[in-house]
Amino acid sequence: MHNPDIFYENPVILRGCPFPLGAVLSRDGVNFSILSRTAEAVILVLFETADPDSRFTEIIFDPEINKTGDIWHAWVRGLKKGQLYGYRMDGPYEPSKGLRFNKNKLLLDPYAKAVSGNFKWDLSDARGFDPESELQDLSFSQKDSAPGAPKCIVIENDYKCTGKSLMTSLSGTIVYELHVKGFTYHETSGVQHRGTFKGLTEKIPYLKELGVSAVELMPIHEFDEEENTKINPLTGERLKNYWGYSTFSFFAPKSRYSSSGKLGEQYSECREMIEEFHKAGIEVILDVVFNHTAELDHMGPTLCFRGIDNAIYYILKQDKRYYKNFSGCGNTFNCNHPIVREFILDCLKYWVIEMNVDGFRFDLASVLGRDIDGNILSNPPLIERIEEDPILRDIKIIAEAWDAAGAYQVGDFPGRWAEWNGKYRDDVRKFWRGDENTVGYFSTRLTGSADLYQHSQKSPLHSINFITCHDGFTLNDMVSYNEKRNEENGENNIDGENNNYSFNYGFEGSTSDPAIESIRNRQIRNFIATLFLSQGVPMLYAGDEFRRTQNGNNNAYCQDNEISWIDWSYLEKNRDLFRFCREMIRFRKEHPVLRRNSFFSGKTEKGFSSPDISWHGVKINKPDWNINSHMIACVLNGEFAGNGNGFRDNDIYMSFNASKTGFNIEVPDAPSGGKWYAAIDTSKSSPEDIPEKGKEILLNGRGYFIGPQSVLVMISRN
Repeated sequence: MHNPDIFYENPVILRGCPFPLGAVLSRDGVNFSILSRTAEAVILVLFETADPDSRFTEIIFDPEINKTGDIWHAWVRGLKKGQLYGYRMDGPYEPSKGLRFNKNKLLLDPYAKAVSGNFKWDLSDARGFDPESELQDLSFSQKDSAPGAPKCIVIENDYKCTGKSLMTSLSGTIVYELHVKGFTYHETSGVQHRGTFKGLTEKIPYLKELGVSAVELMPIHEFDEEENTKINPLTGERLKNYWGYSTFSFFAPKSRYSSSGKLGEQYSECREMIEEFHKAGIEVILDVVFNHTAELDHMGPTLCFRGIDNAIYYILKQDKRYYKNFSGCGNTFNCNHPIVREFILDCLKYWVIEMNVDGFRFDLASVLGRDIDGNILSNPPLIERIEEDPILRDIKIIAEAWDAAGAYQVGDFPGRWAEWNGKYRDDVRKFWRGDENTVGYFSTRLTGSADLYQHSQKSPLHSINFITCHDGFTLNDMVSYNEKRNEENGENNIDGENNNYSFNYGFEGSTSDPAIESIRNRQIRNFIATLFLSQGVPMLYAGDEFRRTQNGNNNAYCQDNEISWIDWSYLEKNRDLFRFCREMIRFRKEHPVLRRNSFFSGKTEKGFSSPDISWHGVKINKPDWNINSHMIACVLNGEFAGNGNGFRDNDIYMSFNASKTGFNIEVPDAPSGGKWYAAIDTSKSSPEDIPEKGKEILLNGRGYFIGPQSVLVMISRN
């Protein structure tokens, strides 16, 4: 294998610089720099093309010249933008000691800004061992992985530091979670560049109309769609890694999300997409997966970190042949090792400074707080560094505050981090399903989850409220299925969450029964209304605003097909629901009393005539907290809307009735002394469910009939 078909003869190689790490265009060449503490030899491989039979040149680093400390580096003259490269590293292959060097495996530069990916990789030879051997990973593979492996691409950094994150306040943030490909790949999307960064850009006017302030993009870092080897038992087709929660190149945007197909274009197209979102006033938040990598367990491929410094980058068991698995994906990134910590910080700062993103949502973020033995640290250095880093200080950092090994830190994640509030999701679902003993929990979630956040002096804005997300049922399916329908995932329907707190209202799946459809539509409105009336930061899952369906699949990670792609024909079919959602977002934006940065006290404070919040039931001042209660109401005092800055909002009366029975309710006086106007009533059909601003219905007298399973909202006006 080490007889290269040379395409770049007699290269001029100088010592180069250890920093910055990665491949950087410099003068009339490229500086290469990579960190490996335990490698005994490092070889830079330059490729002429991305083809499997490409000619290549190998450059051996001289440790006396091309090494500073643990960093190997060299400057090579004559290389230009678009140069393809990779590394080979030699050293001991002793898995039981945590050492897995194999110079036959081409390795990605961890700092590569782009990866060749517009062809189907063949990673069958990427494992460092002989898969045919009875010794399994204790054997040693002589096969060269380079022909089918992804290659790194030298990117010209022409970025001028003129961009700036939008820094929308959390109180003004409305998050919209989406999948870059799935959002526009369906033939009904109406965009020119389907399934790409450019295709997503074409949908910005739609997102502006809806009113969201931020898009949260499911993983856009380079991953291998073909790593999933399962078969769809119903179609016989091979399944994919569609979601992308299996990163192998953290600096590199996903190549197949590029519309042009040119090597390296994904870098510029991703940047341009973010710029266009910013022009529209919409933030971009990236879902990042630093808890594990695509190299999987001891039987996985050698693509990058495993072949560079396995024992540094991964948390290993006492028998260092094996990996501790707190991610549920085979390995666990050793996040609090100083070298790994700096790598993660460098990556985050790159995406903020050069790509200009506005924040990150950290998948299985509890892993970031574990030490090398897997223990949860009381003061995790990585989590603290991300929070306090001067570049990252003002961006949004959101934790999925749990992991696959039992850690659950919702309400207890350290520092200023916001959190996906899984308890909000569950308690709101159970209330609207009509479960017993849910009114108290529902009211707590509605008012910002003080039970979770107040003890640590956090605010309601640390709660990212969601009812659905990529992981689980869509909103339509939550009111259409009692049970998950994951047979097509090839795992005998054992995958995915079993406790969905869903209900089908009389028929499993889609139906044309008008009575069932009526209650489903109303319940969807109830969920949307609850989400945008709740204190905290709302997050809407893409397509829920017009009833997209996954046909009951609640774990569509492997479905790169019409199960996952958004069918935009539902927008026309359910435009009334889209309108309701759009108007609910508008209503939230207009009323800062719904977006407080402090918890309600329920007390009448000095200088105010009424408490910040009062609770009611069918009768005034008589909330029913009993186990069998399904109705609760409250009044938000508009005097407290400004969080102490003197601004006054309308008073808001909100009543939530999950009962199958309607009630004639008594509406209390507005704290401001104004008259009540009905602004939202989900028991009514469109457009009366939420009238246009200024066309709300004046309440005559004190009574109002709230329909079964519905939300009623009134605003006061003097």
